[in-house]
Order: sequence, then structure tokens, then C-alpha cells
Amino acid sequence: MKTEEAREVRTTCPYCGVGCGVLAEVAANGKITVRGDPNHPANFGRLCSKGSALAETIDLDDRLLYPEIQGHRAGWDEALDLVATKFSQAIAEHGPDSVAFYVSGQLLTEDYYVANKLMKGFVGSANIDTNSRLCMASSVAGHRRAFGSDTVPGTYEDLELADLIVLVGSNLAWCHPVLYQRIVAAREKRPGMKIVVIDPRRTMTADIADLHLAIAPDGDTALFTGLLTYLADNGHLDRDYISRHTNGFDDALSAAGALDLAAVSDRTGIQEEMLARFYSLFAQTQRAVTVYSQGVNQSASGTDKVNAIINCHLATGRIGRPGMGPFSVTGQPNAMGGREVGGLANMLAAHMEIENPQHRDRVQRFWRAPAIAEKPGLKAVEMFRAVADGRIKALWIMATNPADSMPDADAVEAALRACPFVVVSDIAANTDTIRHAHVKLPATGWGEKDGTVTNSERRISRQRAFLPPPGEARPDWWAMVEVAKRMGFAEAFSYDAPAEIFAEHATLSAFENNGARDFDIGAYAGVDDENYEALTPFQWPAPDYSGGKETRFFAHGNFFTPDRKAWFVPVMPAPLKRADNAYPLTLNTGRVRDHWHTMTRTGKSQRLSQHLAEPFAEIHPSDARQYGISDADIVRVSTVHGEVLLRALVTPRQRPGSIFVPMHWTDQFASKARVDALVSPVTDPVSGQPASKNVPARMERFAAHAFGFAVLAERPTAIDADYWSIGRSNGGWRVELALSASRDWTAFAAKLFGHGEQGETLAYHDTANGQHRFARFVGERLARALYLAREPVAVSRGWAVEQLSMTHADRRMRLVVVAGRPGGNQADRGAIVCSCFSVGANQIAQAVQGGCASVEAIGAALQAGTNCGSCRAEIKGIIDARRLQAAE
Repeated sequence: MKTEEAREVRTTCPYCGVGCGVLAEVAANGKITVRGDPNHPANFGRLCSKGSALAETIDLDDRLLYPEIQGHRAGWDEALDLVATKFSQAIAEHGPDSVAFYVSGQLLTEDYYVANKLMKGFVGSANIDTNSRLCMASSVAGHRRAFGSDTVPGTYEDLELADLIVLVGSNLAWCHPVLYQRIVAAREKRPGMKIVVIDPRRTMTADIADLHLAIAPDGDTALFTGLLTYLADNGHLDRDYISRHTNGFDDALSAAGALDLAAVSDRTGIQEEMLARFYSLFAQTQRAVTVYSQGVNQSASGTDKVNAIINCHLATGRIGRPGMGPFSVTGQPNAMGGREVGGLANMLAAHMEIENPQHRDRVQRFWRAPAIAEKPGLKAVEMFRAVADGRIKALWIMATNPADSMPDADAVEAALRACPFVVVSDIAANTDTIRHAHVKLPATGWGEKDGTVTNSERRISRQRAFLPPPGEARPDWWAMVEVAKRMGFAEAFSYDAPAEIFAEHATLSAFENNGARDFDIGAYAGVDDENYEALTPFQWPAPDYSGGKETRFFAHGNFFTPDRKAWFVPVMPAPLKRADNAYPLTLNTGRVRDHWHTMTRTGKSQRLSQHLAEPFAEIHPSDARQYGISDADIVRVSTVHGEVLLRALVTPRQRPGSIFVPMHWTDQFASKARVDALVSPVTDPVSGQPASKNVPARMERFAAHAFGFAVLAERPTAIDADYWSIGRSNGGWRVELALSASRDWTAFAAKLFGHGEQGETLAYHDTANGQHRFARFVGERLARALYLAREPVAVSRGWAVEQLSMTHADRRMRLVVVAGRPGGNQADRGAIVCSCFSVGANQIAQAVQGGCASVEAIGAALQAGTNCGSCRAEIKGIIDARRLQAAE
């Protein structure tokens, strides 16, 4: 039998919008390893913790491997026939607006293109929207209002060339770690670079900041309108740029001028002195980049925030030149690609406008389509309301999990439950969304599919397959093409490969363009299979002509408005929201360092579950005291829409009056932690983006009678506890527990352990102190261990997890496991700080005690912080804490 040769494939990471190049090596024995691509211009070889762990997420556990109809296995023909029939019937009986697609920034551009073409050009409805609506719709709307197009002016290089970087609502260290590391490296070369972080929380990103402005929720519009006034009052405007390249400055300044420094302070919660420092720094630093992300976009005033930022850059002419400009960084790998093909309900392909009859005519003629959507479709929140009230009769969801990620998620799940016909294309067999599907279609995942993605700096890169599709999985574009054929559109959907789709997409971008539109990749209109396979990363615009290539927009005006001038947008900040007596706190949702969206991928990696292994609520110490909450307690956080149970993380990094909760945990990983079920379906009136960062909430301590921690070689089939969370561990699973009432703890352990393999069970009971411990050994291996106590269990999690992969032939070692603490010759790494190299807090503290006095020294001794760098701020915190202890 011939042995397969090792091979290495250049591809692109499937996580955030940084768009890092990845080298996937397939060994002769089939083993997959990944590393950063040193030649990719987005990351130059760097990867974050999630990217580094990609090879740990491509197993077939929990994969959807064949089509299903009503929960029963079906063939592709049967499933596709049913989808085509149901959609066609709904259109015939109720019109084209009775059907909808809800797609995802995790689709490839070719998938996105086919979906958009089918819905808008052949069904004749614009009812196609995307989970990118939850991420960057306000940026799109702000760009279009100011520039006349959805154009990101700058490049990643600007982050290294700037003398001032302003990070607004962007925890770059955790959410875009490779960009964060590029900034850190640039400042090491140019120590004069200044960094300002504007965020209610003191995130890990703030640890590199020269100035952290702990802004009140939704205070950003006031902050930047105040900055515009300051620039005008102190002679820092670029009058020449304003007069030659913009319109509407006087109206924007008049609106901004209504706020003096004291009024800005009142609306932002920032002291006047701090405001003045920031304003002076921005005014006096020519090369300034303002990077913004979800903290700006996910707001009921997100579009106004975007335009308030852009106004300041237009007023100073700081746009489109090296080291200058407003810069929206996206949260998903192909949010930009989706924007390019018109994946949002209010856009057409190739950055054309659905409201523009000439654009509609152009796209319809190019597609030779029987119809073209004549009005914007339903945006995400509106779409699921239409599902709930029966206007949408058939819904196709692709590569996303709205039952967890949409605001008012319980209502979304109820809508899916009631919808007459739901199709879900996914790689995961068990999500909170797919359980409501009438038809499940197995999609190919990262490593199995071919196509392109576009990152936040407009750079198009290839994702390439290096694995065969498992089972009967097929690409998303193929499934849509087959449905389109069955609906009678075979001639327009005759694609056999993604290269054909990309070539058509590129051709449309140049069709009747001649410089009138920003998005033009006409140079690739004639790409064939061979050249598509060899495609190297490139930035658009890439029109079909030779000569110099501009990588930035708008340094010399030439905007995409009718008169080619930018529009200043007058914005007025709303008054600072005051506390509601019933819900006096502010809930802020977001991401953590090592997990991604709803954990269908990252939840497979034990390494990525080590850092933050359970859902938590960040609470300021003053709020914790007021509500009688201690660190590691379980808290109930509630809003008008529902409640969740979370572990309390008491930290001064949090802003008083606010609670931060990550959005990743689902019913597969926790008992009650779907945080988006708490978020109100309030949206920005311009962009339609939900406000996920400023939700009135309250909290209380959950009165737990007992806490528990368990490690198990196999996932338990049932967990009978009020609070539980589960995550992968080295050799099995780890479970956190809290219970409101006493139990028969022996029976509880038996139920958790299950009725599997026979073995020896050891137990320890201290009824007076409420401590109970159980451990089951099968042969020489630990199969299950459970630790119970009246307080949060004081067991070293990392050490306990490691016992699953060790042998325990010696009975004394088994008793050590029951005791729940390492013996004299066993090391306890402590809580994992560096996920890339599994380095714990105790190891770092010991290295500090041994003489390592800097983050670099820790890296040299332990490797911690030397890969993605996301943990460097935490390492520094441990070093500083040990120094304080030594000084006392």
C-alpha cells in the first residue's frame, strides 16, 4: 500500500477579520499541524491562540455527516427536492417576500455570491441578511453616509506607521490579537507612539495604553462631537481639505458645538482633565488612526458614533494617507466578502445600492435575472420577527447559530420552532438552532472547502482544502446551486467549481464601473481553475489595467458621492442614560480570548478551554459588596427578557454599575448561560444593528447550598444541577456545578458518573463541613472524580484535569486524587494563563521568584507570551503582584 506523501497547503484562518495566513501541513500519516504563514501580509507568521489550535478542532465529533429530514437520514436528492419544493410553494402562494436566507460571515465569498444572486435576482426578494448585521452594519451605514460607499480607507500598515492609535470599543488584545501584536512590535521600535484606549472596561488591551478613558456606555458620540468642537476652537482643522473635498462641515460643527467640555464630561462619565488630555493629543498628532469595533457598532446609536469618528478625520484631512484614518476592524473572517457581494438585506452585489434603479438595472442585466429585488429586505432582527408572526414561511440558515447569537434569543428560538419550514446548513450536528430544522444539510468546514475571504484591510485571500469532505458533506455554494436548478434557474447557476463563481463576481465588479464604484477586482475576471488555485493575497481595488496601484482611499478626495465629495454628518449625542430602578445595572456582552462565537469549533479544543472554562460575569468590587457577592459565587443576571446563571469574577477592571458577560456559552456547554437571551432587540435606526453593549440589567447572588467540580473521561449524559458548565479537558471533560439544595451525594455522584465501566470507587465524607469527594478508577486510570463543598471548591483545576491522563496503580496516589491536592512530588501549574503553551499562573509566579523580572524573561524561561501575545498583560500582572508582595 502506497504511503501518502506529506504536503503543506496555504490557506486562511476561519476566525476573526484579521485574515491571517495559515500553513496547514498534512503528514504522511494524516496528522494535521498548523502554523502561521510567514509570507502572508496580514500576519507575517503570527497566529493567535485560536488559530494555533485549529488542528484540534477538525475532528468529526458532533459533525453533521449526511442530510436529514425531520430527524431521519435522507439522500441529497430527496433533501434538495424538498427544499426547492417548499421554497417554490411559498413563493407561489405568498410571494417572494415569504422566504428568507439568514447567512454568515463564516461563509466564503463564493457561497455568499450564489446566495445573494439566487435570492435577489431570481427569487426577487432582498430577504437575505447575515450575522454580520450583528457585527459591522453600523460601520457600513456610517461609511455610506460619509463616503457614498462602504469603503475602509486604510491598511494594517497604518497601525505601524501611526504616531497615535485610538482604540474605541475594541479589545484588540483578545479579539484581534495579531493586530495587537503588530502594534506592540511597532511601538517597541518607535517608543514615541501613543495609544489611547476608550472602553468602559479596563481590558487587557488597556494595559498598553498611555491613556485609558473609561467611558460611560454609549458615550462615544458625545466624546467625538466634543473632539470636533475642540479641533475647530483650537485651530486644528485642515481648511483646504474641508473646502476641496467635503460638504456639510458647518452643519456638523454646529451640531457638535452644542456641547462644551463640561457637557461632554457629563455624557461620557470622563473627567474634564482626561478629556482635555485626549483632545490635545489627537489635535497635535498628525499621523493618527482611530480603530473601532463592536463597542462602537453594537449600539442603538452605532451609525452616529461611526460618523462622529469619521467627521474628526475628515475635518483634519487625516484619511487615506500613511498612518492616518478611521479604521473599522471586523469580527468575522469574511464579513468584508459578504459586504462585497451584497450579503446584507439593504445592499446589492459589488457595492451597488438596492435603492438605486440604475444599479438594480445593471445587476439584473448582468445576471440576466428574471427579477431583481426592488427594495431593501428584512434586516436580521426584523427577519426573525417576520418568522415569528408568520410572514416568513420558509427560512434557510447557513453557517450560523441565531438561537444563541441573536438578541432576545429565546424569542428567536420560539420563532424557529413555529416556522413552517426551516433549513439549516451547518457542520455541527447539535446546536441550539439546528434542533429546530426540518431539513439539515451537512456542509463542508474549514480545511475541507475552497474559496476566498476578504479581511478588514480589503485583502482577498484563498481558503484551500487540505482534507476530503467527511461523510456526505458538500460546499454551501453547491447546495444552493442544486436548489436553484430545481427551482428552474439551471442556466444561471451552472457552476461546477468555486473558480467560476469568483470569476463572475470579479467580472460584475468591473461591469460598467469605470471608476464610479470603489469595489473593482476586474483584473481577476478571467481567472481559470489553475490561476484561482495559485491566487496569492491581494488588496482591492484591483481594476483591469496595468500601472501603479493605490492601496488607500481618499487622501485626495475622490469619494463615491455624486459630486465626489465626502459628507460630514451632523450628529447629536443622546443624553447619558440614567439608571432604571428595576434594572439599575448595565449589561455589556462580548468575547473572550480563546473562544469563538458559540463554540461549535473552539469548544472542541481542550487547550482553548483552559483559560476561561465557564461562563462568568465581570463585576466591580463596589457592586459586589453592594449585592453581597464574593469572587467565585454564582450570580443570577436578569433583564426584562430572561435570566442567566454565571460565575462571579470580581475585578476592578470593570466599570462600576456595569456587568460584562461573554456571549459564547450555549445549551451544549452550560445550564443557563445563553446571554443573548437577555439582550433587547433594540436596533440602530439607520443600520439595523442590535444594541448588545448597553442593556438594563440587575443581579443577585444565587443561594447555593453546595458547589462542585468534576473531571470525567467521558462526557456525562445528564447533569442534574441548577448551575453547570462543561468544557473539554486533557483526556476528558471538566464540569463546574452549583446546587440550591442538599442531595444524597452518593446517589448524585452515581448519576453523574453513569453506569458505564466497572471499577473501584473511593469516597470521602466530612458531613460537618459539607465536603464530599468521590473518585472512580478503572484499571490504573482515573475515570471520574467529583469534589463537593459548601463554598466554591478549592481544588486545583489544572492538576485535577491532568489526573485523567495519568496512571494510578499506587493506592496512595488514588487517595491523593480523592484529597484533591497534589502530593509533595507533584507540580501544580495553577490556572492556565498562556493557552498556546499551557503555562499556568503558579509556574509564572515561580519563575518570577527565581529571578524573571519581565515578560520577555518569562517568555525565555517558559515560552509563555511568545506566540500570540494575548497573555502578556496577564503575565505582567503576575510579575507586578509578586513585586508588591516582595516589597511588603
